[in-house]
Amino acid sequence: MSKGGKTRQRIVAEAATLFNQHGFEGSSMADLMEATGLEKGGIYRHFSTKEELAAEAFDYAWQAATDVGMHDLDSIPNSIDKLKRFMANFIERRPSVPGGCPLLNTAIEADDGNPVLRERARKALQQWQDRLSEIVRTGLKRKEIRSGVDPRKLVTFIIGSLEGALMISRLERNRNALLEAQSRLESYLESEIRLPQRKK
Repeated sequence: MSKGGKTRQRIVAEAATLFNQHGFEGSSMADLMEATGLEKGGIYRHFSTKEELAAEAFDYAWQAATDVGMHDLDSIPNSIDKLKRFMANFIERRPSVPGGCPLLNTAIEADDGNPVLRERARKALQQWQDRLSEIVRTGLKRKEIRSGVDPRKLVTFIIGSLEGALMISRLERNRNALLEAQSRLESYLESEIRLPQRKK
């Protein structure tokens, strides 16, 4: 990678932490200069606007979060157990970009004020839903999941429960809501979604 490419990558990584912790509006150009160690011109040599940098920083933070959420899922053969591992990863593992879930942070901040970031967050959510829905569809084909389960509805329920619990846990500064959500979701997956295997 060229020197310019490495500098651009470093700017994105530093900006990802800044934006994820303080938001787009809460991060000034002075903050970006301090975080990257570059002058304004050095940053604008690589990005034409703050919005462009924020969009790439979100993508970087979201990829880090996705890598954590999907960690080791491919090594688990059963679809229900994959979903349970995903939930455990969400609760127990921390992405490399500090500041919590970039999807939750960006969706709330950009809802009305920043259409570019809002669209980035919407696409990230869709990718997340697609990947988890594919796990559910595979489980239906393999008869690991009860017939009639709607993959999109199940996945939306899981994501909504985890993100809501994350918000509560951050406000209360403890993990109780997350652990409660995990327990309830696991119980629901076992009792309502997993198809019991016939004894041979």
